[in-house]
Amino acid sequence: MGTLRRAGWFGLGVGLAYAAGRALRRETREEPMEVRAAVTVVEDTATAYALWRDVTSFPRFMAHVESVEEREDGTTHWRVASPTGTVEWDAETVEDVPGERIAWRSLPGGDVETSGTVRFTPAPGGRGTEIHLELRYDAPAGSVGTLLAKLMGREPTQQAKDDLRRVKQILETGEIARSDAVPGGIDASRTLRQRPARPLEELVR
Repeated sequence: MGTLRRAGWFGLGVGLAYAAGRALRRETREEPMEVRAAVTVVEDTATAYALWRDVTSFPRFMAHVESVEEREDGTTHWRVASPTGTVEWDAETVEDVPGERIAWRSLPGGDVETSGTVRFTPAPGGRGTEIHLELRYDAPAGSVGTLLAKLMGREPTQQAKDDLRRVKQILETGEIARSDAVPGGIDASRTLRQRPARPLEELVR
């Protein structure tokens, strides 16, 4: 009973913090968060690009993404797990250069304002491809929401590192290492605390 009571109070605390965070954001006009990460994979740029171009495959390596639906008009609908529940938004591709880069941004009316770019460049010495990911978004609960995300294992920078590690594994081995996997696939509703299968080359700001 004590455990259930603590869980109930924690859930209430999350809800109050979410509301407080939204109010705090309106008052302070907090700047959007920016995240950068990179990884080198032993594959050519065309192969790396093809994986990212198929948005429906994102839940395979993005632990926080529940689903991405591609529509006939080219826009996409995203469902993403957050510390306070599922958030949703529509997005459009603003740049698509095969084998080089993809850029996107959310459309008005969603739960989150976000944009991002992924670039593919040949690695020095013919060692494969460097994948550079840049994300910019407004946390749903401002600074309080970011703090909660860290406590629950979903801090955006760390999540980007984990996602790119899984991209590396998929491209190089065709599957995600057991230490990174959850039985039955990645479950975005759970907190994932994976161990790196091997070191990455990462740039983080």
